[in-house]
Amino acid sequence: MDSFEQNYINGKWIDSDGGTPHRVINPATEEPGTKIVLSTAADVDLAVAAAKEAFKSFSQTTREERLALLGRIVGEYQKRMPDIAASLAVEMGAPISMGNALQAPTGLGGFISTIAALKEFQFSEQQGSNLIVHEPIGIVGMITPWNWPLNQISLKVAPALAGGNTMVLKPSEECPGCAAILAEVMDAAGVPPGVFNLVQGDGPTVGAALSSHPDVDMISFTGSTRAGVLVAKAAAETVKRVHQELGGKSPNVVLPGANLEEVLPPTISGVLINTGQSCIAPTRVLVHKDQTKEAIDVVTGIVEAQEIGDPMDPGNHMGPVVNKAQHGKIQELIHSAIDEGAILESGGAAMPTNVNRGYYIKPTIFSGVTPNMRIAKEEVFGPVVTLMSYNDLDEAIEIANDTEYGLSAVISGDPIEAAKVATKLQAGAVMINSWAPAPGAPFGGYKQSGNGREGGPQGLRDFMEIKCISGLPA
Repeated sequence: MDSFEQNYINGKWIDSDGGTPHRVINPATEEPGTKIVLSTAADVDLAVAAAKEAFKSFSQTTREERLALLGRIVGEYQKRMPDIAASLAVEMGAPISMGNALQAPTGLGGFISTIAALKEFQFSEQQGSNLIVHEPIGIVGMITPWNWPLNQISLKVAPALAGGNTMVLKPSEECPGCAAILAEVMDAAGVPPGVFNLVQGDGPTVGAALSSHPDVDMISFTGSTRAGVLVAKAAAETVKRVHQELGGKSPNVVLPGANLEEVLPPTISGVLINTGQSCIAPTRVLVHKDQTKEAIDVVTGIVEAQEIGDPMDPGNHMGPVVNKAQHGKIQELIHSAIDEGAILESGGAAMPTNVNRGYYIKPTIFSGVTPNMRIAKEEVFGPVVTLMSYNDLDEAIEIANDTEYGLSAVISGDPIEAAKVATKLQAGAVMINSWAPAPGAPFGGYKQSGNGREGGPQGLRDFMEIKCISGLPA
C-alpha cells in the first residue's frame, strides 16, 4: 500500500498537526490502496505562512528565472510519469495504459503550454500616458478534483509559478498520491522553499480553511458547482479573487445529414474515456429525427465494443468509477431514466459480467431522452450516452443551451456548417468533430460552469493583478 502521510510545507515533508489517518479505497478491488492523513486548519496556517514569506523574494524573480524553473520541473516530471500513472490506477481506477497515454501527459502539457505562454507574455504595455503592468497576485490557494488530477493541478500550479505567485495546494482526498509525487517533482526541480506547499485533506476542513484564510489572495477551485458555491461564500468575507472551473453537461450537436459512422466515434469516445468522469464529456447527443434510428445503431455498436477490465492490466479497456458514492449516483440516474420513460438500448445498472467486485459501470446508451429528464439535466460523471432527437437545427441549439452549465460543447458534422453553429452555443469551449480542447487553449465555462480561464496567455493573466502607473516622465 502506498503511503503519503506527510504534508510538503516550506520545502520539507512534515507531519500534520492533529490530522487523522485516511485510507483511499482502490475502486477496482474495494480494498485500501493508499494511506494519507487528513490535515487540519493548523496545517493550512503553517503552509500559508511559508507561502507568505516566500512571496517576498519569489515575486521579484525574472521571466528568465521562472522559465528556467518551469523547464526543470518538466524534466523532473517526465521521469515520474510511470509512477503517476500507477498511482492513478490504484486510487481512481484509471487504466495504466490510459494513465501513461493521457492522464500523466496532460499534466505535463500544462507546464509545457505555460512555458510557451510565458515566453510571449507582455508584462507591461503603454496605453497613452499610462503604463499598464501585470504583477503577481500573491498567495494562491488551490483546490483540485480527482478525475483528471494532474491536468487540473498543473493548469493552476504552472501559471501561478509563471506569474511569480506562491501557493498552497489541496488535492482531492480521493486521489492524493499523484499530488504528493508532484511535490517530489517540485522539490527535485529546486522550487524554492515555501513557493509550493501541499496540504492533504478534505473540503470541509482544509478546503474551507484555505478559502476563508485572510492571507490567501486568490482561490482557484475545480470541482462541482455545489462545492464551488461554498468556496465562493467562504472566500467572500476576505474579498479574495475566486477562480473556478465547475460542472458541465456538454451537448454533442450532430448536424443534419452528417455521416454518423464517421463523426460519432471520435466524439462518443469522450463519454467513455476515463469512464465518463470528465466535466466536458459530450453526453447529450442531439441527432436529427430522420437519423435517430441510425444513430442508435452506431452508438450502441460503439458502447458495446468498449471492454472493461482491471486498471493494472495494459490495454484499451475501461476501468471502474472512482468510488462507491459515485457508483451509487450513476446507478440512481440510470434507474431514474428508465422510470421517466427513456429507452435503455444497451448497458444499465447491473454489474458487468466479467468482473465480480469493484465500482464498475457498463457503458450505457439511452434513447428517447427528453430535456426534462434528470439524466438530461444532471451531470452523470459516468459512461452514459443520452440520445435526444430534434426537428430542426434551431431546436437543437435551443436544447443544447437548455442547461445551467456552459463548460463545453461538441458539434459533429461538416466543419463549415459547424462554424455557423459554434457562435450560437453558450459554452466556453466548442470542439468540432472532437471532444477535447486543444493544448494551450483557454479553458473555462459560461453560466454555472464557473468563471476565469486556465491555459494559454488568458490562463496566465488570470493569476496576475493589473496595475496602472500614471504620471511617469515622458
